[in-house]
Amino acid sequence: MPSFVETPVITEIPGPVSRASTKRLDAIFDARAVHFVVDYNRSSGNYIVDVDGNKFLDVYAQIASIPVGYNNSTLIEAAKSPDMISALVNRPAMGNFPSDHWVDILRDGLMKVAPKGLSYIFTAQSGSEANELAYKAAFMLYSRRQRGEGVEWTEEETNSCLNNSKPGSPELAIMSFQNSFHGRGFGSLATTRSKAVHKLDIPSFNWPQAPFPALKYPLEQYTEENAAEEKRCLEEVERIITTWHCPVAGLIVEPIQSEGGDNHASPSFFQGLRNITKKHGTVLIADEVQTGFGATGSFWGHDHWNLSSPPDMVTFSKKAQTAGYFFGNEQLIPDKAYRQFNTWIGDPARVIMCKAVIKEILDNKLVEQTARVGGHLYRELEKLAAKYPEYMQNLRGKHQGHFIAFDTKDSAALVRSMRAVGVNIGTCGTRTVRLRPMLIFEESHIPILVGALDKVLGAL
Repeated sequence: MPSFVETPVITEIPGPVSRASTKRLDAIFDARAVHFVVDYNRSSGNYIVDVDGNKFLDVYAQIASIPVGYNNSTLIEAAKSPDMISALVNRPAMGNFPSDHWVDILRDGLMKVAPKGLSYIFTAQSGSEANELAYKAAFMLYSRRQRGEGVEWTEEETNSCLNNSKPGSPELAIMSFQNSFHGRGFGSLATTRSKAVHKLDIPSFNWPQAPFPALKYPLEQYTEENAAEEKRCLEEVERIITTWHCPVAGLIVEPIQSEGGDNHASPSFFQGLRNITKKHGTVLIADEVQTGFGATGSFWGHDHWNLSSPPDMVTFSKKAQTAGYFFGNEQLIPDKAYRQFNTWIGDPARVIMCKAVIKEILDNKLVEQTARVGGHLYRELEKLAAKYPEYMQNLRGKHQGHFIAFDTKDSAALVRSMRAVGVNIGTCGTRTVRLRPMLIFEESHIPILVGALDKVLGAL
Protein backbone atom coordinates (compact mmCIF):
# COMPACT_ATOMS: atom_id res chain seq x y z
CA MET A 1 0.00 0.00 0.00
CA PRO A 2 1.29 3.55 -0.73
CA SER A 3 2.57 5.49 2.25
CA PHE A 4 0.22 7.68 4.26
CA VAL A 5 -0.05 11.25 2.98
CA GLU A 6 -1.72 13.60 5.43
CA THR A 7 -4.25 16.11 4.24
CA PRO A 8 -3.50 19.70 5.32
CA VAL A 9 -4.37 20.42 8.94
CA ILE A 10 -2.87 23.74 9.99
CA THR A 11 -4.58 24.51 13.30
CA GLU A 12 -5.96 22.63 16.25
CA ILE A 13 -9.49 21.28 15.68
CA PRO A 14 -11.69 23.26 16.03
CA GLY A 15 -9.49 26.18 15.08
CA PRO A 16 -9.74 29.78 16.31
CA VAL A 17 -11.97 31.00 13.49
CA SER A 18 -14.28 28.01 13.93
CA ARG A 19 -14.49 28.56 17.69
CA ALA A 20 -15.29 32.25 17.23
CA SER A 21 -17.97 31.46 14.65
CA THR A 22 -19.50 28.83 16.93
CA LYS A 23 -19.59 31.32 19.79
CA ARG A 24 -21.48 33.86 17.65
CA LEU A 25 -23.94 31.17 16.57
CA ASP A 26 -24.47 29.95 20.13
CA ALA A 27 -25.84 33.36 21.12
CA ILE A 28 -29.00 32.65 19.10
CA PHE A 29 -28.86 28.91 18.20
CA ASP A 30 -27.76 25.97 20.33
CA ALA A 31 -24.28 25.20 19.00
CA ARG A 32 -23.11 22.70 21.61
CA ALA A 33 -23.02 19.83 19.11
CA VAL A 34 -20.89 21.70 16.53
CA HIS A 35 -17.63 19.86 15.69
CA PHE A 36 -16.24 22.62 13.46
CA VAL A 37 -17.61 25.30 11.15
CA VAL A 38 -17.35 24.54 7.43
CA ASP A 39 -16.36 26.57 4.39
CA TYR A 40 -18.63 24.84 1.89
CA ASN A 41 -17.45 26.95 -1.02
CA ARG A 42 -13.95 25.48 -0.67
CA SER A 43 -15.10 21.93 0.01
CA SER A 44 -15.05 19.58 -2.99
CA GLY A 45 -15.63 15.93 -3.77
CA ASN A 46 -14.58 13.74 -0.84
CA TYR A 47 -12.96 16.65 1.01
CA ILE A 48 -14.45 19.06 3.52
CA VAL A 49 -12.69 22.32 4.45
CA ASP A 50 -13.29 24.28 7.64
CA VAL A 51 -13.25 28.06 8.09
CA ASP A 52 -9.67 27.87 9.42
CA GLY A 53 -8.49 26.31 6.17
CA ASN A 54 -8.11 22.76 7.51
CA LYS A 55 -8.86 20.11 4.91
CA PHE A 56 -10.23 16.67 5.80
CA LEU A 57 -10.94 13.50 3.89
CA ASP A 58 -14.61 13.20 4.84
CA VAL A 59 -15.69 9.64 5.63
CA TYR A 60 -18.57 10.82 7.81
CA ALA A 61 -20.30 12.78 5.01
CA GLN A 62 -22.76 14.89 6.99
CA ILE A 63 -23.97 11.91 9.04
CA ALA A 64 -24.04 9.64 5.97
CA SER A 65 -26.15 12.05 3.92
CA ILE A 66 -23.80 13.32 1.17
CA PRO A 67 -24.01 10.88 -1.75
CA VAL A 68 -21.87 12.19 -4.61
CA GLY A 69 -19.48 14.72 -3.09
CA TYR A 70 -19.38 18.38 -2.20
CA ASN A 71 -20.16 20.85 -4.99
CA ASN A 72 -21.00 18.11 -7.48
CA SER A 73 -21.40 19.66 -10.95
CA THR A 74 -24.49 17.62 -11.89
CA LEU A 75 -26.26 18.72 -8.71
CA ILE A 76 -25.23 22.33 -9.33
CA GLU A 77 -26.78 22.19 -12.79
CA ALA A 78 -29.97 20.72 -11.33
CA ALA A 79 -30.05 23.57 -8.83
CA LYS A 80 -29.95 26.07 -11.71
CA SER A 81 -32.71 24.38 -13.74
CA PRO A 82 -36.07 26.04 -14.49
CA ASP A 83 -37.86 23.24 -12.61
CA MET A 84 -35.80 24.00 -9.51
CA ILE A 85 -36.37 27.74 -9.72
CA SER A 86 -40.12 27.19 -10.05
CA ALA A 87 -40.17 24.70 -7.15
CA LEU A 88 -38.30 27.11 -4.88
CA VAL A 89 -40.21 30.31 -5.61
CA ASN A 90 -43.65 28.69 -5.97
CA ARG A 91 -43.37 25.97 -3.36
CA PRO A 92 -46.57 24.04 -4.03
CA ALA A 93 -48.98 22.24 -1.75
CA MET A 94 -48.30 19.03 -3.64
CA GLY A 95 -51.44 17.13 -2.64
CA ASN A 96 -53.73 19.86 -3.94
CA PHE A 97 -51.81 21.79 -6.58
CA PRO A 98 -48.97 19.75 -8.15
CA SER A 99 -47.26 20.98 -11.29
CA ASP A 100 -47.63 19.09 -14.54
CA HIS A 101 -43.94 18.12 -14.21
CA TRP A 102 -44.36 16.37 -10.85
CA VAL A 103 -45.22 12.93 -12.22
CA ASP A 104 -42.29 13.07 -14.65
CA ILE A 105 -39.89 14.17 -11.92
CA LEU A 106 -40.94 11.15 -9.86
CA ARG A 107 -40.90 8.68 -12.74
CA ASP A 108 -37.53 9.85 -14.07
CA GLY A 109 -35.99 9.94 -10.60
CA LEU A 110 -37.16 8.06 -7.53
CA MET A 111 -39.31 5.52 -9.36
CA LYS A 112 -36.29 4.47 -11.44
CA VAL A 113 -34.72 3.07 -8.31
CA ALA A 114 -37.85 1.85 -6.51
CA PRO A 115 -37.24 -1.37 -4.54
CA LYS A 116 -38.34 -4.49 -6.36
CA GLY A 117 -42.07 -5.08 -6.06
CA LEU A 118 -42.86 -1.60 -4.69
CA SER A 119 -44.56 0.58 -7.30
CA TYR A 120 -46.00 3.42 -5.19
CA ILE A 121 -44.36 6.29 -3.34
CA PHE A 122 -45.19 8.93 -0.77
CA THR A 123 -42.69 11.76 -0.35
CA ALA A 124 -41.77 13.43 2.93
CA GLN A 125 -39.45 15.94 4.59
CA SER A 126 -37.09 13.76 6.64
CA GLY A 127 -36.31 10.20 7.63
CA SER A 128 -38.14 10.64 10.92
CA GLU A 129 -41.25 11.87 9.13
CA ALA A 130 -41.00 9.08 6.55
CA ASN A 131 -41.07 6.49 9.32
CA GLU A 132 -43.99 8.16 11.08
CA LEU A 133 -45.97 8.24 7.85
CA ALA A 134 -45.21 4.56 7.34
CA TYR A 135 -46.53 3.85 10.85
CA LYS A 136 -49.74 5.72 10.02
CA ALA A 137 -50.15 3.68 6.84
CA ALA A 138 -49.67 0.46 8.81
CA PHE A 139 -52.28 1.46 11.39
CA MET A 140 -54.80 2.50 8.75
CA LEU A 141 -54.30 -0.78 6.89
CA TYR A 142 -54.82 -2.81 10.07
CA SER A 143 -58.05 -0.96 10.93
CA ARG A 144 -59.27 -1.20 7.36
CA ARG A 145 -58.86 -4.98 7.48
CA GLN A 146 -60.62 -5.17 10.84
CA ARG A 147 -63.48 -2.94 9.70
CA GLY A 148 -63.94 -4.74 6.39
CA GLU A 149 -63.34 -3.49 2.88
CA GLY A 150 -65.77 -0.73 1.90
CA VAL A 151 -67.29 -0.44 5.39
CA GLU A 152 -67.84 3.19 6.35
CA TRP A 153 -66.62 4.72 9.60
CA THR A 154 -69.18 4.80 12.39
CA GLU A 155 -70.27 7.94 14.17
CA GLU A 156 -68.78 6.51 17.35
CA GLU A 157 -65.40 6.14 15.63
CA THR A 158 -65.36 9.66 14.22
CA ASN A 159 -66.44 11.26 17.49
CA SER A 160 -64.16 9.26 19.77
CA CYS A 161 -60.99 9.85 17.75
CA LEU A 162 -61.35 13.60 18.35
CA ASN A 163 -61.14 12.83 22.08
CA ASN A 164 -58.14 10.51 21.64
CA SER A 165 -60.24 7.57 22.80
CA LYS A 166 -61.49 4.22 21.52
CA PRO A 167 -62.72 3.00 19.14
CA GLY A 168 -61.64 5.84 16.84
CA SER A 169 -58.19 5.96 18.43
CA PRO A 170 -57.45 2.25 18.84
CA GLU A 171 -54.61 0.70 20.80
CA LEU A 172 -52.16 -0.47 18.15
CA ALA A 173 -48.38 -0.80 18.21
CA ILE A 174 -45.24 -0.72 16.09
CA MET A 175 -42.47 -3.11 17.13
CA SER A 176 -38.83 -2.05 16.93
CA PHE A 177 -35.58 -3.53 18.19
CA GLN A 178 -33.16 -2.87 21.01
CA ASN A 179 -30.47 -0.38 19.93
CA SER A 180 -32.57 0.80 16.98
CA PHE A 181 -32.82 4.37 15.74
CA HIS A 182 -35.79 5.53 13.68
CA GLY A 183 -35.94 9.27 14.33
CA ARG A 184 -36.72 11.90 16.92
CA GLY A 185 -40.37 12.79 16.17
CA PHE A 186 -43.00 11.69 18.67
CA GLY A 187 -44.02 8.55 16.78
CA SER A 188 -40.59 7.63 15.47
CA LEU A 189 -39.03 8.32 18.87
CA ALA A 190 -41.26 5.66 20.41
CA THR A 191 -39.40 3.15 18.21
CA THR A 192 -35.91 4.59 18.82
CA ARG A 193 -34.09 2.50 21.43
CA SER A 194 -30.45 3.53 21.16
CA LYS A 195 -29.67 6.59 23.32
CA ALA A 196 -31.42 8.09 26.33
CA VAL A 197 -30.47 11.63 25.29
CA HIS A 198 -33.08 11.42 22.53
CA LYS A 199 -35.91 10.03 24.68
CA LEU A 200 -35.55 11.40 28.20
CA ASP A 201 -38.50 13.56 29.40
CA ILE A 202 -40.56 12.80 26.27
CA PRO A 203 -43.90 10.99 26.70
CA SER A 204 -44.07 7.87 24.57
CA PHE A 205 -46.34 5.12 23.30
CA ASN A 206 -46.33 1.75 25.05
CA TRP A 207 -44.86 -0.13 22.09
CA PRO A 208 -42.75 -3.29 22.18
CA GLN A 209 -39.07 -3.79 21.48
CA ALA A 210 -37.49 -7.09 20.55
CA PRO A 211 -33.84 -8.15 20.94
CA PHE A 212 -31.64 -7.61 17.91
CA PRO A 213 -28.99 -10.30 17.37
CA ALA A 214 -25.71 -9.58 19.16
CA LEU A 215 -23.36 -11.32 16.76
CA LYS A 216 -19.83 -12.39 17.62
CA TYR A 217 -16.89 -11.60 15.33
CA PRO A 218 -15.23 -12.80 13.22
CA LEU A 219 -18.43 -14.34 11.89
CA GLU A 220 -16.77 -17.43 10.43
CA GLN A 221 -15.52 -18.45 13.89
CA TYR A 222 -18.93 -18.21 15.58
CA THR A 223 -21.30 -19.72 13.03
CA GLU A 224 -23.24 -21.91 15.46
CA GLU A 225 -23.38 -19.32 18.25
CA ASN A 226 -24.63 -16.60 15.91
CA ALA A 227 -27.25 -18.87 14.36
CA ALA A 228 -28.52 -19.71 17.85
CA GLU A 229 -28.62 -16.01 18.77
CA GLU A 230 -30.65 -15.13 15.68
CA LYS A 231 -33.02 -18.03 16.36
CA ARG A 232 -33.51 -16.77 19.93
CA CYS A 233 -34.32 -13.26 18.70
CA LEU A 234 -36.79 -14.51 16.09
CA GLU A 235 -38.58 -16.60 18.69
CA GLU A 236 -38.85 -13.53 20.91
CA VAL A 237 -40.22 -11.45 18.03
CA GLU A 238 -43.01 -13.96 17.47
CA ARG A 239 -43.70 -14.30 21.20
CA ILE A 240 -44.09 -10.53 21.57
CA ILE A 241 -46.34 -10.22 18.51
CA THR A 242 -48.66 -12.91 19.84
CA THR A 243 -48.75 -11.76 23.49
CA TRP A 244 -48.50 -7.94 23.42
CA HIS A 245 -51.34 -6.12 25.15
CA CYS A 246 -52.58 -4.75 21.81
CA PRO A 247 -52.18 -5.74 18.14
CA VAL A 248 -48.73 -5.16 16.64
CA ALA A 249 -49.68 -3.62 13.30
CA GLY A 250 -46.14 -3.08 12.05
CA LEU A 251 -42.51 -4.02 12.63
CA ILE A 252 -39.68 -1.69 11.64
CA VAL A 253 -36.07 -2.77 11.27
CA GLU A 254 -32.84 -1.31 9.88
CA PRO A 255 -30.83 -3.53 7.51
CA ILE A 256 -27.86 -2.47 9.66
CA GLN A 257 -28.56 -0.78 12.98
CA SER A 258 -26.65 2.44 12.47
CA GLU A 259 -26.87 4.89 15.37
CA GLY A 260 -27.12 1.96 17.79
CA GLY A 261 -23.62 0.71 16.99
CA ASP A 262 -23.56 -0.63 13.40
CA ASN A 263 -25.13 -3.95 14.38
CA HIS A 264 -25.55 -6.56 11.66
CA ALA A 265 -27.67 -9.68 11.20
CA SER A 266 -27.63 -12.39 8.54
CA PRO A 267 -30.04 -12.68 5.60
CA SER A 268 -31.56 -15.68 7.41
CA PHE A 269 -32.61 -13.45 10.29
CA PHE A 270 -34.41 -11.01 8.01
CA GLN A 271 -35.98 -13.86 6.06
CA GLY A 272 -37.30 -15.09 9.41
CA LEU A 273 -38.76 -11.65 10.13
CA ARG A 274 -40.50 -11.66 6.75
CA ASN A 275 -42.00 -15.08 7.46
CA ILE A 276 -43.21 -14.06 10.94
CA THR A 277 -44.73 -10.77 9.79
CA LYS A 278 -46.55 -12.44 6.91
CA LYS A 279 -47.84 -15.16 9.21
CA HIS A 280 -49.34 -12.67 11.64
CA GLY A 281 -50.44 -9.95 9.19
CA THR A 282 -47.87 -7.48 10.51
CA VAL A 283 -46.53 -4.87 8.12
CA LEU A 284 -42.75 -5.13 7.63
CA ILE A 285 -41.05 -1.74 7.28
CA ALA A 286 -37.42 -1.61 6.18
CA ASP A 287 -35.86 1.61 7.48
CA GLU A 288 -33.35 2.44 4.74
CA VAL A 289 -32.69 6.01 5.84
CA GLN A 290 -28.97 5.24 6.28
CA THR A 291 -28.49 2.09 4.22
CA GLY A 292 -30.39 3.15 1.10
CA PHE A 293 -28.95 4.68 -2.07
CA GLY A 294 -25.92 2.46 -2.50
CA ALA A 295 -24.07 2.64 0.80
CA THR A 296 -23.98 -1.14 1.30
CA GLY A 297 -22.80 -1.98 -2.22
CA SER A 298 -26.38 -2.60 -3.34
CA PHE A 299 -28.85 0.18 -4.05
CA TRP A 300 -31.00 -0.94 -1.11
CA GLY A 301 -29.63 -2.60 1.99
CA HIS A 302 -32.50 -5.08 2.07
CA ASP A 303 -31.38 -6.41 -1.33
CA HIS A 304 -28.86 -8.45 0.68
CA TRP A 305 -31.71 -10.27 2.45
CA ASN A 306 -32.80 -12.28 -0.62
CA LEU A 307 -36.43 -12.23 0.48
CA SER A 308 -39.14 -14.32 -1.19
CA SER A 309 -41.38 -11.24 -1.07
CA PRO A 310 -40.36 -7.60 -0.54
CA PRO A 311 -40.86 -5.56 2.62
CA ASP A 312 -44.27 -3.93 2.74
CA MET A 313 -42.73 -0.48 2.97
CA VAL A 314 -39.20 0.91 2.53
CA THR A 315 -38.43 4.31 4.04
CA PHE A 316 -35.58 6.49 2.81
CA SER A 317 -33.83 9.82 3.30
CA LYS A 318 -30.21 11.00 3.84
CA LYS A 319 -28.29 10.19 0.61
CA ALA A 320 -31.54 10.56 -1.33
CA GLN A 321 -31.50 14.26 -0.35
CA THR A 322 -35.25 13.91 0.11
CA ALA A 323 -37.41 11.45 2.05
CA GLY A 324 -40.46 9.23 1.90
CA TYR A 325 -41.47 5.61 1.58
CA PHE A 326 -42.10 3.11 -1.18
CA PHE A 327 -44.86 0.50 -0.97
CA GLY A 328 -46.52 -2.09 -3.16
CA ASN A 329 -49.89 -2.99 -1.65
CA GLU A 330 -52.66 -0.73 -2.96
CA GLN A 331 -54.47 -1.10 0.35
CA LEU A 332 -51.69 0.95 1.95
CA ILE A 333 -53.21 3.88 0.06
CA PRO A 334 -55.67 5.27 2.66
CA ASP A 335 -59.36 4.64 2.08
CA LYS A 336 -60.06 8.39 1.86
CA ALA A 337 -58.21 11.45 0.62
CA TYR A 338 -56.42 13.71 3.13
CA ARG A 339 -55.64 10.84 5.51
CA GLN A 340 -51.96 10.77 4.48
CA PHE A 341 -51.40 14.43 3.79
CA ASN A 342 -49.65 17.66 4.73
CA THR A 343 -49.12 20.99 3.03
CA TRP A 344 -45.98 20.20 1.06
CA ILE A 345 -45.81 16.38 1.12
CA GLY A 346 -42.08 16.66 1.00
CA ASP A 347 -40.51 19.29 -1.20
CA PRO A 348 -40.29 19.15 -5.01
CA ALA A 349 -36.98 21.05 -4.86
CA ARG A 350 -35.41 18.20 -2.89
CA VAL A 351 -36.96 15.57 -5.18
CA ILE A 352 -35.43 17.37 -8.19
CA MET A 353 -32.06 17.21 -6.43
CA CYS A 354 -32.67 13.53 -5.75
CA LYS A 355 -33.27 12.96 -9.46
CA ALA A 356 -29.82 14.46 -10.15
CA VAL A 357 -28.27 12.25 -7.46
CA ILE A 358 -29.83 9.17 -9.06
CA LYS A 359 -28.49 10.21 -12.46
CA GLU A 360 -24.97 10.50 -11.02
CA ILE A 361 -25.23 7.14 -9.29
CA LEU A 362 -26.54 5.28 -12.34
CA ASP A 363 -24.42 7.02 -14.99
CA ASN A 364 -21.19 6.49 -13.06
CA LYS A 365 -22.02 3.03 -11.68
CA LEU A 366 -21.38 4.27 -8.16
CA VAL A 367 -23.17 1.38 -6.45
CA GLU A 368 -20.82 -1.04 -8.19
CA GLN A 369 -17.89 1.21 -7.29
CA THR A 370 -18.96 1.23 -3.65
CA ALA A 371 -19.07 -2.58 -3.58
CA ARG A 372 -15.63 -2.85 -5.18
CA VAL A 373 -13.90 -0.14 -3.14
CA GLY A 374 -15.60 -1.28 0.05
CA GLY A 375 -14.21 -4.78 -0.42
CA HIS A 376 -10.69 -3.40 -0.88
CA LEU A 377 -11.07 -1.11 2.14
CA TYR A 378 -12.31 -3.97 4.33
CA ARG A 379 -9.28 -6.11 3.46
CA GLU A 380 -6.91 -3.28 4.40
CA LEU A 381 -8.74 -2.72 7.68
CA GLU A 382 -8.49 -6.43 8.46
CA LYS A 383 -4.71 -6.06 8.38
CA LEU A 384 -4.91 -3.06 10.69
CA ALA A 385 -7.20 -4.93 13.10
CA ALA A 386 -4.66 -7.75 13.28
CA LYS A 387 -1.94 -5.19 14.02
CA TYR A 388 -3.92 -3.41 16.77
CA PRO A 389 -6.25 -6.05 18.27
CA GLU A 390 -6.58 -4.14 21.54
CA TYR A 391 -7.88 -0.97 19.88
CA MET A 392 -9.67 -2.27 16.78
CA GLN A 393 -12.18 -4.97 17.68
CA ASN A 394 -15.20 -6.63 16.06
CA LEU A 395 -14.47 -5.32 12.57
CA ARG A 396 -17.70 -5.70 10.61
CA GLY A 397 -19.25 -4.83 7.28
CA LYS A 398 -17.64 -7.41 4.99
CA HIS A 399 -19.45 -7.46 1.63
CA GLN A 400 -21.49 -4.43 2.76
CA GLY A 401 -19.84 -1.75 0.64
CA HIS A 402 -18.58 1.18 2.69
CA PHE A 403 -20.78 0.30 5.66
CA ILE A 404 -17.83 -0.72 7.85
CA ALA A 405 -17.31 -0.26 11.59
CA PHE A 406 -15.22 -1.46 14.51
CA ASP A 407 -15.22 -1.12 18.28
CA THR A 408 -12.51 0.63 20.25
CA LYS A 409 -11.80 1.67 23.83
CA ASP A 410 -12.58 5.38 23.42
CA SER A 411 -14.30 6.13 20.12
CA ALA A 412 -14.68 9.87 20.78
CA ALA A 413 -10.96 10.27 21.48
CA LEU A 414 -10.06 8.30 18.36
CA VAL A 415 -12.30 10.53 16.23
CA ARG A 416 -10.67 13.66 17.64
CA SER A 417 -7.23 12.25 16.86
CA MET A 418 -8.30 11.37 13.32
CA ARG A 419 -9.42 14.92 12.68
CA ALA A 420 -6.04 16.15 13.87
CA VAL A 421 -4.42 14.19 11.02
CA GLY A 422 -6.97 15.21 8.40
CA VAL A 423 -9.76 12.60 8.40
CA ASN A 424 -13.31 13.43 9.45
CA ILE A 425 -14.87 10.26 10.82
CA GLY A 426 -17.82 9.43 13.08
CA THR A 427 -19.01 7.30 15.97
CA CYS A 428 -22.15 5.40 16.90
CA GLY A 429 -23.31 3.22 19.75
CA THR A 430 -21.15 3.44 22.87
CA ARG A 431 -17.69 2.60 21.55
CA THR A 432 -18.00 2.16 17.81
CA VAL A 433 -16.19 4.01 15.03
CA ARG A 434 -18.20 3.94 11.82
CA LEU A 435 -17.20 4.67 8.25
CA ARG A 436 -19.67 6.49 6.03
CA PRO A 437 -17.72 7.51 2.91
CA MET A 438 -19.51 9.03 -0.05
CA LEU A 439 -20.31 6.86 -3.04
CA ILE A 440 -17.48 8.59 -4.96
CA PHE A 441 -14.87 7.29 -2.48
CA GLU A 442 -12.14 5.61 -4.53
CA GLU A 443 -9.24 3.19 -4.08
CA SER A 444 -6.88 6.17 -4.03
CA HIS A 445 -8.47 7.39 -0.80
CA ILE A 446 -7.92 4.12 1.05
CA PRO A 447 -4.21 4.74 1.88
CA ILE A 448 -5.12 8.12 3.37
CA LEU A 449 -7.83 6.66 5.61
CA VAL A 450 -5.95 3.52 6.60
CA GLY A 451 -2.69 5.40 7.03
CA ALA A 452 -4.35 7.91 9.35
CA LEU A 453 -5.84 5.10 11.42
CA ASP A 454 -2.44 3.38 11.57
CA LYS A 455 -0.80 6.56 12.80
CA VAL A 456 -3.47 7.29 15.42
CA LEU A 457 -3.70 3.71 16.72
CA GLY A 458 0.07 3.42 16.78
CA ALA A 459 0.23 6.44 19.08
CA LEU A 460 -2.18 5.01 21.65
